[in-house]
Amino acid sequence: MLDRLPAPLHRLLLRAGQRVRLRMWGLLGREVRGCLVLAFDPADRMLLVRHSYHQPGCWLLPGGGLSRGEDPVAASARELAEETGCQLHGACWIGTDLRVMPGGWRNRVELVAGRTSGTPRPDGREIAEAAFFSLGALPPATGISVHVGLAQWRAWQASER
Repeated sequence: MLDRLPAPLHRLLLRAGQRVRLRMWGLLGREVRGCLVLAFDPADRMLLVRHSYHQPGCWLLPGGGLSRGEDPVAASARELAEETGCQLHGACWIGTDLRVMPGGWRNRVELVAGRTSGTPRPDGREIAEAAFFSLGALPPATGISVHVGLAQWRAWQASER
């Protein structure tokens, strides 16, 4: 339904809704489950997105919420396709990042890594930009969740050898 709204109005509603949602989660002391995707192209570059409503000045990992009982790998593939139009291949769960967020709510994020190809196509509503970056040349405005995810991915890779 929201996709029928003009894109600028949709982005405005996303920003307002995000503020309300974060405040409610804090007041209720919620634990929110989500997923983040470390998606690498054939050149081993990582796909990052810039949201229109959540930390719009930062490059972040694609991802989103998990439905009750939803598998993190399946949710990651769904979110990657929704946000960028890219497909996720050879994906596996690499760990969980649990942290208490400002406002008092807890964020339980399942980290999934896999491969993707093709050109990302942001929707211009939820996602303002999407691009691949070399791990040695991440943009200066890379969010902390990217660095946390990369550290867990590197630890997971080391344990798989």
